[in-house]
Parts: sequence; structure tokens; C-alpha cells
Amino acid sequence: MKQILLSPPHMSAIARSLLLDAFDSNWVAPEGPHVEAFERENAALARRERAVALTSGTAGLHLSLVLLGMEPGDEVYTSTLTFAATANAIRYVGATPVFVDSDPASWNMDPDLLAEALADADRRGKLPKAVLVVDLYGQCAEYDRILPVCERYGIPVIEDAAEALGARYQARPAGSFGDLSVFSFNGNKIITAGGGGMLVTDRHDWADRARFLARQARDPAPHYEHSTLGFNYAMSNLLAATGRGQLQVLPQRVRARRANNAFYRDALKCAPGLEFMPALPDSESTFWLSVMMVDPEAFGATRNDVREKLAGHDIESRPAWKPMHLQPVYRDCRFIGGGVAEAIFEAGLCLPSGSDLTTPQLEVVCDLILRTGRGL
Repeated sequence: MKQILLSPPHMSAIARSLLLDAFDSNWVAPEGPHVEAFERENAALARRERAVALTSGTAGLHLSLVLLGMEPGDEVYTSTLTFAATANAIRYVGATPVFVDSDPASWNMDPDLLAEALADADRRGKLPKAVLVVDLYGQCAEYDRILPVCERYGIPVIEDAAEALGARYQARPAGSFGDLSVFSFNGNKIITAGGGGMLVTDRHDWADRARFLARQARDPAPHYEHSTLGFNYAMSNLLAATGRGQLQVLPQRVRARRANNAFYRDALKCAPGLEFMPALPDSESTFWLSVMMVDPEAFGATRNDVREKLAGHDIESRPAWKPMHLQPVYRDCRFIGGGVAEAIFEAGLCLPSGSDLTTPQLEVVCDLILRTGRGL
């Protein structure tokens, strides 16, 4: 049987066509017509005024924090259940991450814990400089509860929508919620440009500043003049062309991922001790990754038993994100909450979720999971 990967690239014919168009035009470096078009298309998708194409989602998070004027000693509250890039970007600017636990109803940042923490910080005169919210595994956070409390204290919100392109929450698209929001086009995301990211915002001054900084902060001059520290974060025209082609098939990719998730839920509903990441009402997750929780006592096998069983048949799966407050590099950072994110990490398993999975492949995965629980 062909190897089944967790979330492989699923390229489209239109992406290949546009990539060749960019190649043949000799616009291969940063700047170019496909970069400009890709920015316009992402801004429209997220219902934002402006977009800036970058080398990665991490670059977008980094620039967002730079634009907000982060300095050493500043605190940024962020989700603990996330990939390391979220927290790393905070450290890049010398600020300190403060990690907030997950809400059992969504696995995203717990709005009640955030509200309590901000009220306490206000009493202490130590409000964070920003709140960086993660849209986890393709599901938007509960922004109707998060944004008002941040607005109450005048705290800007950065939306890490790297995993959620194409998702919706209360009829609004992912990327439309933060003062600054960021997408990723990494190779394992729901669509990929072979890399890259996108910063979107409604503030023209921020977009212009981000573009300036991403292109090495070159001042207007006939020679290379620099009065500001800049970064090499500009997306190439080749990647932008590929991303444009992929963006055209985003709706199909979302439908395929959602169908995968529905298949897993239906095929495994008979097994005791298996639960899937909850879906918020009035929302549409892309289910970029389908994540299953395994209760060893009820199921008869552990999460690791299932992972090893799948690996033995050349099927890739992966534990849920290890919370940032448990990571050695962040052991000195404050954590707000209890054990929700830790429980998800201990029991959660990300299943193959690629948009090109076939029904026979899904059936094999589910059969192996059920056999593991029966000790077969």
C-alpha cells in the first residue's frame, strides 16, 4: 500500500500553469505581478483592506509584533496549545510570552481565563502589550468573547490563522478578526505555495511599514541606504504564482478535509473511548487536521499504541501539539490555567488529513484504529 502521510501538499493544475507563467516571464525574485495579485486575492478572501506577502507565517507574526512596538519587558498573552512559531515570534522581539490554557469547548484560548487574567493584570498595572490568539487545527477561536475583553483594555489582537485559511466563525472568514492576522502557505497547510505567508490588516500604514521592513528596510535613494533594521521576508513571484493557483482550489480543499473528518467520526463512533476535537456552533472549521482523543481505559489501547500501529503500516500520525508551557525553552514563562491543554497533548492524535485521501485509504486507517482497540 502507498504510504499515507499526515498532511501532504495537494497541488493543482492551475498552480502549475501560473508557476510556469512566472518562470517564463523571468519575474522570479521578490516583487512581480503575481505577488501583487496574490496580496489582493488574500485581502479579499479575509475581507481586509491590505495584505503583504511574506516568506512564512512566522515572518508575519514577527512583523506584526514589530509593528505593535514590542520591546524587552513587554508581555504578550498567547495560546499554549500551538506550534512553537507562535511563541518564538514573541521572543524574537524580546518580549515575554504568557501562556493561556485551552477551552474544552474549542481547544482554542479560553476566553474566561483570558478575561480573568486581564482583569488581574489591570489591577496590577501590568497589562500585556498584545494578545496573540491561535486558530487551532483549522478552527477559529471564540472571537465574540475574546475581542470585547481585549477592546475593554485597549489591547491589540494578533490572529495566528496559519492553520485556518478557509475557516469561518459567525459568518466571518479566518483572518478577519485580529488587528493584524497571519496565514501560512507551508507545505503541510491546507493549500501551499511551497512556503510563504501573508499578513493582512485594515490599516494601510501598517501594511506599508510591513512591506518596507520585509524588503530590508531600504530607504529611497539611488544607492542602498538603510536607517532602519529590516528583514529579508519578501515572497518571490514564483511562490506567489503557485499560491494564486492553489487559492483557486481552496473551497475544494476545505470540502475534502471536512469530508475526511466526517468519515472518521462516522466510522469510529462505535468505538468507546474515542472522541474528536469539538466543533464550535455557528462556525465552519476546515479540519486542517482531524484530531482524535484516546481514553486508554475505555478504548483498550493508548494514543501511542494507535500511533505505533499506524506507523507499522506506513501511515503517518502525530501527537497533538505539546503545550508551550511544557516546552523546555519556555519553562521560565508564566502559564494561566489548569490541565486542559496538557490532557489534549497526552491523549490527542492527529490522523491523516490530506485533501487527496481516498475512501479506501480512510477505511484502512479506521480499520487499524479499531483493531488496535481490540488488541488485534
